[in-house]
Amino acid sequence: MEHGKLVAAVTVVGEADAPNYVQKIQAEKHALLADEHAALGGADAGPNPFAYLLSGLGACTSITLRMYAGRKGWRLGGVTVRLKLFREETGIRVEREVAVGGELDDDQRARLADICERTPVTMVLKSGMEIRTTLE
Repeated sequence: MEHGKLVAAVTVVGEADAPNYVQKIQAEKHALLADEHAALGGADAGPNPFAYLLSGLGACTSITLRMYAGRKGWRLGGVTVRLKLFREETGIRVEREVAVGGELDDDQRARLADICERTPVTMVLKSGMEIRTTLE
C-alpha cells in the first residue's frame, strides 16, 4: 500500500459487551465515544458518526480562519460554525453557517467566506477520497 504524509490516525473499537452501537474512539491521546440515537437502537452515549464528520469540518473551518486572520493581523474575534447535514434524493448536502465576532470590513468578510470554501477538510469532502479497506 502506498504511504503519503500521515495527517491523522484513529482507532475505533466496538467491544462485544458494549451496549448495541457504542464505539470507543482513540484519536492519538484523546478518548471519545460514538453511538447512535436511541431511536435507532443506540444508547445515545456519544455523537453519531455524522456528527463527528460535521465536527471535523467545523473545527477545520474555524481553525483555518483563525490561522489566516492571524497571518493577516486581523482581529477575528470569536468564530462559531453551525453545521447541518441533510440526506436528500439528490445526495448529501451540508449547510455551514459561519459567524465571526470581530469588526471586519466587507472585503475581509468576503475573503474569509472564500477561505471557508477552501479549508483542507472542505476540499477533501468536496472532491471525494479514495478509501482502501482490508478485512483481517
